[in-house]
Amino acid sequence: MTIREWPAEERPREKLLTRGASQLSDAELLAIFLRTGCAGLSAVDLARDLLTRFGGLRPLLECSSREFCQARGLGLAKFSQLQAVLEMSRRHLAETLNREHVLNSSEAVKRYLLAHLRHQNSEVFAAMFTDSQHRLISYEELFKGTIDGADVYPREVVKAALKHNCAAVIFAHNHPSGCAEPSQADVRLTRRLKAALSLVDIDMLDHFVIGDAEVVSMAERGLIH
Repeated sequence: MTIREWPAEERPREKLLTRGASQLSDAELLAIFLRTGCAGLSAVDLARDLLTRFGGLRPLLECSSREFCQARGLGLAKFSQLQAVLEMSRRHLAETLNREHVLNSSEAVKRYLLAHLRHQNSEVFAAMFTDSQHRLISYEELFKGTIDGADVYPREVVKAALKHNCAAVIFAHNHPSGCAEPSQADVRLTRRLKAALSLVDIDMLDHFVIGDAEVVSMAERGLIH
């Protein structure tokens, strides 16, 4: 039986329109993206098979183009569409922060950083440069390293901050291990960066550590003095 033959209230697209996207399962959301199934499988059946094969929605969204295209019912066209959807989501989060005071939007900042850094296989050190009203000017990934760490140079960070003519900076880096707990090295680096930026009258607002599904604010932990 094809999806068109299902009762209207059970079809993913109609269900989304009447109940809202949050009421759909991962398989139903993926089925809407896929639009069609393949021989012997409806779009929902295919979506369930893909979620089982990849181990969930997140691994599917973050896999390489080669892994993606090896799966039944997928190809480069679908991969391109998916990457476009993910990038639109990131830009939507950025536009939200462009209009808001980031210090009043802690959850939005965390969602934004998770979207950019959680999927990285190696450690990435990034900065969010803000204006005097603490609205986002630019997000920039400054240093990339290995699975164990990334070398961060305060002089280069200060140069980047001056280039953006910012008033304040929020730092973030991911832990590929998945644990968001700040290390002593993270704390020492944060204090060095704060001291370097203070020499050019730029505030450091926070340093977030991104784990698998958690974001830790070092300012909230009292680790920034």
